[in-house]
Amino acid sequence: MSRQSIIKVAGRGSTTDRHVGGKTFTRASLTSQEISMSPWVKPVCLVLVAVFMLSSTTESKKDEALYCSACVAIAEELKYSISQTDPKKTIHVGGFRLKPDGSLTDKKVPLARSETYLTELLEEVCNSMSDYALYEDPDTKEKSYKRFAPRGNDGGNFPDFKNFKFDGPESSSALKFACESIVEELEDDIISLFASEAGHVSKTLCSEISGHCKSSVFQHSEL
Repeated sequence: MSRQSIIKVAGRGSTTDRHVGGKTFTRASLTSQEISMSPWVKPVCLVLVAVFMLSSTTESKKDEALYCSACVAIAEELKYSISQTDPKKTIHVGGFRLKPDGSLTDKKVPLARSETYLTELLEEVCNSMSDYALYEDPDTKEKSYKRFAPRGNDGGNFPDFKNFKFDGPESSSALKFACESIVEELEDDIISLFASEAGHVSKTLCSEISGHCKSSVFQHSEL
């Protein structure tokens, strides 16, 4: 036979031998499995799996006692700071925009409820987390972060320090990290709640908006 094509199929691929005019030409081809397992496919899959696992692990590490306590502490510290601000102080808002009649819009709001002032308070609020520590209720054994440092108007009313833990991975530095995460994520919501003088800020922010205080234990004891 002067012209004949013979196709040989191998286990992992195939080679095609063509005999033309006494000469042999060989061409290799890939199977569908080999194509799907190209060298770049496996590394990409591994990276995607690693990212997913890291995301899931990070989310699962959000301890409710830590994040709920941080959220409540933010609300309490802001309420205290606002209470210490002179209620007679006001600030102009609205940018002095013109009314239809050509006159200026000169709106004033209490300084303590202005977006500018609340933003300044939020920038500093997480520094107050150093005044908190992990507290274990001696009766229920429930854990939460509570303020141990009395404020100036507390009359030196110090709590029982034997129920606080001041060092280790559950120190106030963990609470500060949680505080910073919450402020970064919910800054606009926090400002809006305090600017509108909404009631039950702790419950609204920490239970309804953020979901950090989900369990009935925290909803009743902390909020």
